[in-house]
Amino acid sequence: MYSPTVFLNELPGWYMWTGIFLPVTALLLLFIAYLSWRIRKTEEELAMAADPRETASQFSFGPRYRRRKETRSRT
Repeated sequence: MYSPTVFLNELPGWYMWTGIFLPVTALLLLFIAYLSWRIRKTEEELAMAADPRETASQFSFGPRYRRRKETRSRT
């Protein structure tokens, strides 16, 4: 019966580096870069909005929601 210690002793260091550590680090860095890009994009959209309270519905539903809201407010 093999234990994890024997397996780790036989595993070469380069395999641990290139097969496990490097890909996981690259994925984490890509994820952080993607989230940073999304935050900047959202901040730009919020800066363009006239009323910050309307932004969630405006960007989620688009012009159709705005027209429907305008017709409701007139009645």
